[in-house]
Amino acid sequence: MLSSEILKDLIAFPTVSRSSNLELLAYVERLLAPCGAATKRVTTERDRANLWITIGPADAPGVVLSGHSDVVPVSGQPWSCDPFTLIEKDGLLYGRGTADMKGFLACALACAVKAGERRLAAPLHLAISYDEEIGCVGVRSLLDDLRDLRFPPALCWIGEPTSMRLATGHKGKVALRAHCTGRAAHSAFPTSGLNAIHLATDFISSLRELQIDMADRIHQDPDYDIPYSTVHVGLIAGGEALNIVPSRCTIDFEVRNIAEDNIDACIDDIRDRAAAIVRPLRTWYPEADVMLEVVNAYPGLNTRHEAALRFMSSLTGSNDVTTKLAFGTEGGLFSERLGIPTVICGPGSMDQGHKADEYVAKEQLEQCDAMLGRLLERLERGAIF
Repeated sequence: MLSSEILKDLIAFPTVSRSSNLELLAYVERLLAPCGAATKRVTTERDRANLWITIGPADAPGVVLSGHSDVVPVSGQPWSCDPFTLIEKDGLLYGRGTADMKGFLACALACAVKAGERRLAAPLHLAISYDEEIGCVGVRSLLDDLRDLRFPPALCWIGEPTSMRLATGHKGKVALRAHCTGRAAHSAFPTSGLNAIHLATDFISSLRELQIDMADRIHQDPDYDIPYSTVHVGLIAGGEALNIVPSRCTIDFEVRNIAEDNIDACIDDIRDRAAAIVRPLRTWYPEADVMLEVVNAYPGLNTRHEAALRFMSSLTGSNDVTTKLAFGTEGGLFSERLGIPTVICGPGSMDQGHKADEYVAKEQLEQCDAMLGRLLERLERGAIF
């Protein structure tokens, strides 16, 4: 079965994050049942699950192809076609998730179908996760389950879109919320209260100062487009009415860190900056506070496993210099929690992801299919590294 045919089926499932992906998983199970695939669902949710698939011997280390089933929403985007119907035009395949990342899933499933027709000496695994787009949430329960594997994979291949370039890393990310507490008062007497929105703006100023500091640090990673850690404020909410000095305000922000920057030390630095803002205010307003809450986090990836990189380079058929990605993946979790060498390589580009009229070039799918075909040849020989 062609990967483009499978992609047509996958796109038809509107698996937006936090919505069910069980129908998509049932489709995969039906597709691979004739291939002798062993499948297992792992989840902590009622209507969403991860799917672990194995084709080939269970008593040897193999390779896992990992990808997420969820896609970002389409609401408010000016699509020129139905986002959940695959459309081909001028060699491009349009639909939500074609690039990020059902294109790779389609190639991986086509590879699995072919694997069922061969006698593998080392197994092919597929990991299909949920709710990746909201912080690599779903895959964590799967990784907990995989700790019990007697023969863990020798390599994890994440299929996020890289235009089929081999990527060895991405930044880590921590999402935080700052809860700013002031004192309410009538706006006609603003000095009798403490404006929580003003506290929030002071805190945001301190984050901007932190960003300047990060950009000037000695330790940077030139493999990234932005070679240093970044701070970004995305949401602010506070106040009840114009004539009330607000006592509450929240700020949602994130830090994306390079491997050289310790994220725990960075969070401690931010807490110190928050404490410095409220300390002089507490003489008059004891309740003054800027409290930090860690909402979500995932680790970065920085793969230096030479044998794994040589193996993947042999599959790409190219000696191109590797790259690192500005966006995150579940790769850091595979590496940190299971100790599996992890790389990223997939069809399409994130330049097309998360937008109206998202697409992947058919040529990219064919390139991925060819690369996975070379992987099967190696698994038949049991020659990984």
